[in-house]
Amino acid sequence: MPMDVLVEARGLVKEYGAGRRVVDDVSFAIGRGETLGLVGESGSGKSTVARMLLRLVEPTAGEVRYEGGDLPAAGSQEMRGMRRRMQIVFQDPYAALNPRMRVREILAEPFSIHREKPVEGLAARLAEMLRTVGMEESALERFPHEFSGGQRQRINIARALALRPEFLVLDEPVSALDVSVGAQVVNLLRELQREYGLTYLFISHSMPLVRYLCDRVAVMQGGRLVELGDCEEVCDSPREEYTRKLIAATPEMPVSV
Repeated sequence: MPMDVLVEARGLVKEYGAGRRVVDDVSFAIGRGETLGLVGESGSGKSTVARMLLRLVEPTAGEVRYEGGDLPAAGSQEMRGMRRRMQIVFQDPYAALNPRMRVREILAEPFSIHREKPVEGLAARLAEMLRTVGMEESALERFPHEFSGGQRQRINIARALALRPEFLVLDEPVSALDVSVGAQVVNLLRELQREYGLTYLFISHSMPLVRYLCDRVAVMQGGRLVELGDCEEVCDSPREEYTRKLIAATPEMPVSV
């Protein structure tokens, strides 16, 4: 059965400075409701690819397609509208939150930027957003420094889901967390995907974690895509020596199904 493609990268290239190429001819598709893992060492280009998919970074060459159409240029009015449908959760949960804002203000910001008034009222929506990620409504009046790393990442996830997007880029969302706390966040992401039919691009350097969460995996090395396939197949029978080294380099993560 053909895949219902939501997001597609076609021949993406990114160069900086005097022809320094950090992403070189990367192509893949992500099906609606799928989780694609994008794996590689630091500096492999995976975060740059993710930012090009979201038009946070403009590609030097190639194209990004969303539901079969070209994604508008960054900064355009059309791309502003697309921001509602695609969001990102960053690696460092504390750096992604304004320390001077209460959680109420942080979660309300997307509604203000996009001039949207929730039908049920803003206060009710904010409380619902926190409950969705397993937190109490009382958190709304507190500041980011009052929470643990795992709680801060849950707040980031709640904010990313505020406008009910279809596509989330998860840029190493648990790498800055304690292993057991990270496992709880990973399981939360699985539950949210099942509940809301989300599509994920999950960026990581951990093959065991990708195997647990993802349907397919794309392996990057030196800016190029070196392996792409079903997670189980790639993890059990990798074609590339580089993929084998990634699998050997990361221990199993204690997650529970």
